[in-house]
Amino acid sequence: MAAEPSTSEEPQAAIFLNFSFFRVDPKWRWLNEIGKEEAAKEFSSLIEVANTKIKVRTYSTLGLREDSDFMLWMISNSLEKTQVMTSKIYSTVLGKYLLPSYVFLSATRQSVYSSKITPGFMTDEQPMKYCIVYPFVKSREWYLLPFEERKKMMEEHILVGRRFPQIRLNTTYSFGLDDQDFMLAFETMDLMAFQELIIQLRETKVSKYIIRDTPMIVCIYKGVEDIIKSLG
Repeated sequence: MAAEPSTSEEPQAAIFLNFSFFRVDPKWRWLNEIGKEEAAKEFSSLIEVANTKIKVRTYSTLGLREDSDFMLWMISNSLEKTQVMTSKIYSTVLGKYLLPSYVFLSATRQSVYSSKITPGFMTDEQPMKYCIVYPFVKSREWYLLPFEERKKMMEEHILVGRRFPQIRLNTTYSFGLDDQDFMLAFETMDLMAFQELIIQLRETKVSKYIIRDTPMIVCIYKGVEDIIKSLG
């Protein structure tokens, strides 16, 4: 359910999003339990302090993919703050055992197709149990179509999404910032409803112009200490 950049003459101040996925070196599991407990407290404290300056959501991907164990969704008004946070992550004991799997960067913009679309993370709503994150790329042919033709197809696309009010949308823009056009982050309590949404979106006319919407990564919202304990 991606949309395109706004052409507004007075763009709003951007909010930057960083989706960082990590896998843990197997050597972590050989640490003694006391060492792992102390490392968990240190990492948890880092997240707690970070949340006073930026927003950090923590998700487990353990056992759901072979290339990732957890994800940090960082939301900030500054790329530099995200860099500082990442540097501090690697300075922790746990950080010495972390390898990045994916890093996706995006920013907020107003949709040119609907002024009513507000990303879920910009509301007061609490994070939902599941978050499905993926990069989204459209073909160059799409952008060369007349705007009214694109708008008509996007209205069909948006209408499908409205059939699923139990699914929260977070669409942000990666043009000029990363390799994809958009970053999608759907939140839901019902994964099968999300699957049905994707099936129906495949049948819209916009689908013809999609080049890539993978990797599609299912994440489970969990506290950071629970995530670390699950690593073994």
